[in-house]
Amino acid sequence: MNIKKFSEATKLTAYTVRYYEKMGLLKNISRNSSGHRWFTEQDIVWVAFIKRLKDTGMPLEGILKYAELREQGISTSEQRMKMLQDHALKLEENITEQQLNLKKLQQKITYYSDVIKVQ
Repeated sequence: MNIKKFSEATKLTAYTVRYYEKMGLLKNISRNSSGHRWFTEQDIVWVAFIKRLKDTGMPLEGILKYAELREQGISTSEQRMKMLQDHALKLEENITEQQLNLKKLQQKITYYSDVIKVQ
């Protein structure tokens, strides 16, 4: 599929797709006979994983390191697993912190709700 369809499928702008390619997150993108980028379903799956890592707070530099290891093949599986384990631990800590923040906000909302009822 061309970059327009790929952008629609991944919900990334064409600019972002080109940026990801330039920085090395999207490697080995095929070219059609006209020299235009040609993306596959595997590229969609990979971008979905990139987006998931971003959404969970992994910086692009970390994602790039993961991509570089991925490019090296199965021999880097242990390193990639360790990266994901470390990231998952940070994510769990962040979720715990956010749950506490949510609890405190809900307590404050309850406080204001009670104040308003008394008025």
